[in-house]
Amino acid sequence: MDRWFDRVTPDGSETRLQRPLVPEVPVAIEINGLGYAVMMATPIDLEDFAIGFVAAERLGEAVEVESHAAERGMILRVTLADPTAVIERVRHRTTDSSCGLCGIDNLEAALRPLPPVAATSSASSAAIFRAAAALRDHQPLNRATGAAHAAALCSASGEIRLVREDVGRHNAFDKLVGAMARQGLGWDQGFALISARCSFELVEKAVLAGCPLLAAISAPTALAAERAAAAGLRLVVLVRPDALLRAVP
Repeated sequence: MDRWFDRVTPDGSETRLQRPLVPEVPVAIEINGLGYAVMMATPIDLEDFAIGFVAAERLGEAVEVESHAAERGMILRVTLADPTAVIERVRHRTTDSSCGLCGIDNLEAALRPLPPVAATSSASSAAIFRAAAALRDHQPLNRATGAAHAAALCSASGEIRLVREDVGRHNAFDKLVGAMARQGLGWDQGFALISARCSFELVEKAVLAGCPLLAAISAPTALAAERAAAAGLRLVVLVRPDALLRAVP
């Protein structure tokens, strides 16, 4: 979708130009016939999104995903192998991004313990710099619009193996995890690289996906750093061309 804008420079000159805008639509997620959440997302790679979303919600294994266009958005119908968890937690929600907290009604549940990270990464700082330098080349949606986040699966040497984009940083990570599951890909001593602020929700998604190392372009929140340390997730943040920060365990 393109829109016209007036480009104004500090000297007051104006130029009319047309820019593409990143798509963002409501995506209703139904799980085993029950309405679970409505997320604002970019309507691409939605089957990946559904599988990653279910994993981040700790709802079990998705065995089938159906995508349907609706008048104002999209509907994802997910079938779980065991619907017990969703029946216990389901409730209707209004618009949000995929933060990993849908269907949770109390603060204690929101901060429930994370499993320890068993996988390891052999990626060096040089590998992380290499992946960060190459990430833009793997973000066609963001290059066109300037408004999409990315989550990337990177090899131990810093090669970018897989990328998913979305207007929401949480959605992008869910799509990456779902795409990895569908393609049978593992972390293989590598790491995840995200183009966004390292919030605690993204740390939790990484831990639940078995990711051994999470690298972020921006800084973490205090809770993100705390949760990463508790779960044994290696955290590398503020990845810039000239420096990065490694969290000390």
